[in-house]
Amino acid sequence: MNETQQPRKIAIIGAGIGGLSAAYDLARAGHTVTIFEAGATPGGLAAGFKEPYWDWSVERFYHHWFASDKYMLGLIEELGWSDQVSFPKPVSVMYFKSKFYPFDSILAALLYPGLGWGINKIRFGLVGLYLRLTNRWKPLEKTTTDAWMRKWAGNQVYESMWQPMMVGKFGEKWADKVNMAWMWARLHSRTTRLGTFQGGFQAFADKFAGHLQEAGVDIRYNHRVAGIDLTEEGSLRVSLQNGETFTFDQVLVTLAPGMMARMVPQLPPEYLGGLLNLKSMGAVVMTLAIKHPLSPDGYYWYNIPKQAGYPFLSLVEHTNFLKPEYFGGDHILYIGDYLEVDHPNFQKSDEELLAEFLPHLTKINPAFRPDWVKKVWVSKTPYAQPIPLVNHSQNIPEIRTPIPGLYFACMSQVYPWDRGTNFAVEIGRRAGKMMMADAIGPNGSAPRILS
Repeated sequence: MNETQQPRKIAIIGAGIGGLSAAYDLARAGHTVTIFEAGATPGGLAAGFKEPYWDWSVERFYHHWFASDKYMLGLIEELGWSDQVSFPKPVSVMYFKSKFYPFDSILAALLYPGLGWGINKIRFGLVGLYLRLTNRWKPLEKTTTDAWMRKWAGNQVYESMWQPMMVGKFGEKWADKVNMAWMWARLHSRTTRLGTFQGGFQAFADKFAGHLQEAGVDIRYNHRVAGIDLTEEGSLRVSLQNGETFTFDQVLVTLAPGMMARMVPQLPPEYLGGLLNLKSMGAVVMTLAIKHPLSPDGYYWYNIPKQAGYPFLSLVEHTNFLKPEYFGGDHILYIGDYLEVDHPNFQKSDEELLAEFLPHLTKINPAFRPDWVKKVWVSKTPYAQPIPLVNHSQNIPEIRTPIPGLYFACMSQVYPWDRGTNFAVEIGRRAGKMMMADAIGPNGSAPRILS
């Protein structure tokens, strides 16, 4: 720690990957860090669950890393755990006229019939190359993905390739309003190589949290924060739902914008309004343990356009990415969708969703029978995919809030990049560095510290 900087009492709200990453740097700098987590485990949206006879956990909302995820892979390297990261080679497929075609390489893209032939494939290739090479994303946020792609890639390429994904992720209401910088970020940085951690993402979160606890970080699970306010003395009071209160020099909130707004209603109207105006999609994901593999061809990720008549966006056979032996021989299947929070699926029971989804699995494998299903889990979240509209950079809340000592870092602020654990690491560590810088007062003097 810098000699002009004294240890500070710091609270982090949320033990997701962003919160854990901030705690990692703050604790190493000598600060006293307490993490309050409403749930029983770390990991946030990357958390998982595990049957007693499984060796690996399964994520509630399917996750993987890309080979280009430099922030996450860099952190893992710092921790000395790189040997526990693996990159299997699963096959992802696209839908066209009731059939699925591999789409995970340049050759597969050239052979995909949905693009047609001749000029369309040339335009697809040139657009993809341009977006991979250019770093100028700011001009792209001034227009929509729909308008830009139709102009440069052409209607057929856009309607075959990108429009189904846009409708699937953002719904009919928002699909043609999302800005092009968001699409640029996806195509610019992502790779076809997909990775994971030995034991699953929950194993990584548990190991990371354990490492922090060994370094002195106090992680308090099942501690839900009800509110945060500024005391007369200038410290920040964290009030729990059970009535307990604690005071800190600095507080970092890593939850959804709406939760931040409810937690700190004293925020100035402009900042508070900015939080409440951010748009996002929720997600409903069903996970099945089944007796036999579903995909006859061993495919991992099925991208399914809404117009194909399936009541979900993605079908992901996890055990075509990882070995069934990791899960006691069970075959793990995800059925997922991004939905607005008022969609009926958020209110349906697990049984109702299962009855709706299962008949469509015979389209993938005619041999599928309902008695293949051994167990069902359904996970729902109202905050899964931020919606970046035109000129979205003007709408992003600052990490430093107007309340001294209070900070906010969530996936709505990683723009133009898309949400995911890689950028959760980046924004968590960025927030931590800001907090450390702010812990040093004017002219290098240390500000007031709680005793």
